[in-house]
Amino acid sequence: MSNLNNKTLGIIHASHITIQAMQPYIERYLPDVSIMHLCDDTIQRDNIAAGVGVIPKRNYGKFAEYAHNLQEAGVDMILLACSTFNYAAELARPMIDIPIAQIDRPMMEKAVRTGNKIGLLATLETTVPSSERLLQIAAGEAGKEIDCKTVLCREAFDAYSRGDVETHNQILKGAIARLSQEVDCIVMAQLSMLAFAPFLGETAVPVYNSGETGFARVREMLEQF
Repeated sequence: MSNLNNKTLGIIHASHITIQAMQPYIERYLPDVSIMHLCDDTIQRDNIAAGVGVIPKRNYGKFAEYAHNLQEAGVDMILLACSTFNYAAELARPMIDIPIAQIDRPMMEKAVRTGNKIGLLATLETTVPSSERLLQIAAGEAGKEIDCKTVLCREAFDAYSRGDVETHNQILKGAIARLSQEVDCIVMAQLSMLAFAPFLGETAVPVYNSGETGFARVREMLEQF
């Protein structure tokens, strides 16, 4: 790995749980990069309260404001760590002078390259529309038509939220085993699901998470300037 000691990455979180979930990947892919976290738990609260498929406009405004704050603080690049309102990264780019990445985009692109039948595994229902949309965008850019099979395991998110990681992992392991029979690969739709990654083991089809793909892409981008 090249030296990136002079680089700073600003990460915008919609929930504090993603900070802990991504730490092993920061240590693996960005050990020499300074990290500046900016977290607002009200974003996820309001996303959930708004209902499936609805993102409050104020949350897009918050992201743009936080991105501007990080730019003013001198970071070299911004990463959006929320899956539910991933479109905020697209909307903010014209307003910000530094690169903005979204954690799930590289994972979706890799899945599209892998096959046409893609499983989307989620644990929070508000994430599903945004993740499905991002997957279709990646497919469109690649000139491919895909068949997306979505499986929601809300009980896994509930277990994770109360600190029961073991139950969270057991639920996801069973869901992956069943979904693998129908698809070419599987994407895990949320950063909180990274808690399961070390316990994944062998699977019938590739299972991708945004920690590995996302932070590998961030490092590549930081090395380019």
